Order: sequence, then C-alpha cells, then structure tokens
Amino acid sequence: MGSEGPSSVTVHITGFKKFHGVAENPTEKIVSNLESFMEKRGLPKGLILGSCTVLETAGQGGLGPLYDVFESAIVDKEYGLSDQTQVILLHFGVNSGTTRFALENQAVNEATFRCPDELGWKPQRAPIVSSDGSISNTRKTTLPVDEVNKSLQQMGFDVAPSDDAGRFVCNYVYYQSLRFAEQRGIKSLFVHFPLFTTIREEVQMNFVASLLEVLASLKYAQ
Repeated sequence: MGSEGPSSVTVHITGFKKFHGVAENPTEKIVSNLESFMEKRGLPKGLILGSCTVLETAGQGGLGPLYDVFESAIVDKEYGLSDQTQVILLHFGVNSGTTRFALENQAVNEATFRCPDELGWKPQRAPIVSSDGSISNTRKTTLPVDEVNKSLQQMGFDVAPSDDAGRFVCNYVYYQSLRFAEQRGIKSLFVHFPLFTTIREEVQMNFVASLLEVLASLKYAQ
C-alpha cells in the first residue's frame, strides 16, 4: 500500500486499570508492556508509538490524563516532520463477556453507568457533552473499520466490527476522543478486548502488533 500513504503514522494508545467486577484488566497489562514488546518485535515501517497511557476507569473524574494524551497528539499533528503525518488515538478496553476482539464504529452521547466508576460516579441517561444535544447523538470513527477488520481476520484473529461500545467508561472515553479527533483532523478508534482467560495474553499482544501494522499500511486521505 506504501507510497500513497502518509510518510508516518503516530499512534497514541490508552488502556484502563481494573474496575468493579474485573480484578485484572488485560488492557492495563497490554498497554504497560507494549513499548518493550514492540521494541523486540520491531515497529511496522512508518509507525511511531507516540505514547502508552493507562487511564483510571472513570468518566468525568478521569478526564485529566485523557486530555494530556489529546494534547500530545496535537503536538504531533502540528509539529510533524511533514503534512503527511497521520495521528491516531487508539483506545483499548475490556469486555469481560466477549470471546473475540471488537472494533468499535461509534460512540453515543450517553453516560448510563451500570455501576459507579472507580471514582464513585454513576450517571444515568446523562449527555457526555451537553452542547452536543441529545443522548442519542452518535459520533463515528473516520477509520475504515471494515477494511481493518478484514485484514486482521486474514491474519487469523477472531475479530468483528461493532456498533455498540456500551454506555460505561469505554463509550465515555471514545465519545470524548471522537469529538476531539474531529475538531483536530486526526483519527480515533476504540477496540474491545476479551479477558486473558478467554484469549491468552500472547495472542492479545500479537493482535495489537498486527493492528498497528494494518494502521501503518492504510492509505489516508490528506
């Protein structure tokens, strides 16, 4: 796919800490170990790992570190080596009830938490961004989810696109990220992961490495 794509793709990745009902969040371990894993494996050509951040599993109260990630992404966008630099916000979260990876197409402007987040907040039918209007408002990723999904399936991974990221913290973070990405001309994608007891850690790490490879190879409209 090479020469028609951007000269570089910078990816900023987030995962989450443990939360109610999930004592070990696989995305915390994945994101914490990703830099050293990719150093050994080798980064895909043209891909830069901008940052790896583990977030508190919280909505409003956890926004500070998320905004720090956003700001890092903007620095990359504005001060990239060329206007061919593509910046992607890549968010990982766990779905303890799933048996496969899920690429989320969209997020909804609704926070309805089934249990309090890790800072004690439990909104019900609340808009994530009031100025966006109704809680039924959605924001969609501009990345080609079906194309990415097909490539990962061809690599042997059990993965599917999804239109429902829930209404908990994963959806909350994704909505904020999609809104920010749209304003700043960058990309955002959320990926749900199963537990390590469902798909072992080694396979999940290889999935992330393959996902980065696919993202580096995409043709991006400039």
